[in-house]
Amino acid sequence: MTEKKYDYGMIGLGTMGRNLVFNINDHGYSVAGFDKDNSQVETLKNEAANREIIATTQLDEFVKGLKTPRVIIMLVPAGRIVDDVIHELKPLLSENDLLIDCGNSHFTDTNRRDDLLAKSAIHFMGVGVSGGESGARYGPSIMPGGPKQVYERVSSIFEAISAKVKERPCVAWLGEGSAGHYVKMVHNGIEYGLMQLISESYHLLKSACNIDNDELHKVYSKWNEGLLHSFLIEITADIFAQKDELTSNHLIDMILDSAHQKGTGGWTSEDAMKLQVPIPDIDIAVSMRDLSAYKKEREVAQHRLGGPGAKYKGSKDELVALLERALYFSMITTYAQGMALLHVASKEYKYELNLESIAGIWRGGCIIRASLLEDIRIAFSQHPDLSNLLLNDKISHELRQSQPGIRKVIQVAVETGVPIPAIMGSLAYYDSYRSGWLPANLIQAQRDYFGAHTYERNDRDGSFHTQWNQTKK
Repeated sequence: MTEKKYDYGMIGLGTMGRNLVFNINDHGYSVAGFDKDNSQVETLKNEAANREIIATTQLDEFVKGLKTPRVIIMLVPAGRIVDDVIHELKPLLSENDLLIDCGNSHFTDTNRRDDLLAKSAIHFMGVGVSGGESGARYGPSIMPGGPKQVYERVSSIFEAISAKVKERPCVAWLGEGSAGHYVKMVHNGIEYGLMQLISESYHLLKSACNIDNDELHKVYSKWNEGLLHSFLIEITADIFAQKDELTSNHLIDMILDSAHQKGTGGWTSEDAMKLQVPIPDIDIAVSMRDLSAYKKEREVAQHRLGGPGAKYKGSKDELVALLERALYFSMITTYAQGMALLHVASKEYKYELNLESIAGIWRGGCIIRASLLEDIRIAFSQHPDLSNLLLNDKISHELRQSQPGIRKVIQVAVETGVPIPAIMGSLAYYDSYRSGWLPANLIQAQRDYFGAHTYERNDRDGSFHTQWNQTKK
């Protein structure tokens, strides 16, 4: 490396890291990169050409090449690797240096790392970044957490490199500590839910109606022009048009129907259960990815377990229209569940999240960006402490309008034996949430009957236990 001192450092020069380096450099900042993999370093050097970008495999050389106090961004896989990087980097850093973790770290790890580095007066921020390769290069949605005064040191660069919606940067300081990584976790949980819903709509159209890939491309392209306008619907339309380079088939038909989950969706479900916030769409999405991995068992079960296996005999155009409404209904409930979790977590973890800001920065750059998020942003601007989006007048009106569609779609799925568990879960969540009475009284009675767990009454305060009229079994 030269004697020149660089504005920012980037640790991790994979595709995401390199793209973010170029994005930062596009906005007038010099960047030094580090990676233990020499091939990644050489790739960056070759692509950088005459830019103010340099890279090395030597960590001490990398650190010495940065302006002080240093600002170093990490884009490495979540987990132990982050701790290993911090362990190697910490002795080389000085007071007031800032280390930013832009990976998908678990929020509890972010809290732990923050405490560790604070003992050496080194600042630490957990920052969620969403947008994939293209977002990193041309503008992601950025979700920063940590001390506000520390965020202000890097707010200008984050605003510069982020996506823009109506000239507003898709970045905002979210809260203290691990707020950024928590919000990113929930973002990914919502992403799981939306992807599952879309895949179920595909399953129903393909299996019950025999709609081919060319027609599917047209259906999703049209949907993307209306209520369902979103990044995920847009790319779904593109996917159905993609031909396979190795065969004469459509690529979608050559991809194995076995997905996996890396952790963020499961983490969202785990913490929601801990906080007792129902998020069934996300829970189902995680479970269905797990179930899809049982490919061999499913192939055996296909021949041993019966089902209707019927084809839909009605109008395809009518079903497509109903399914559009069903998908819209389900997407609303998925966003609502994610925002309800953020509402509770904000109080539990003292983040003081601004849900209007979160909806605002999700409108551009990120994977779950959708036109619907503007309605969500407005809902929270009107009622900042809204506990559930379903209580907003406009949102509830949209759900009521879409009810006939989702109920009919579920009926078709049941009659044809096509599994759409997340869409079914969306309606069950809605019907349960709007029900002033649920049969939990029976659950309380059962628990008290077999375990003397006590129950609450609806006519007086306190806990009660009954010696039930038990018969000997």
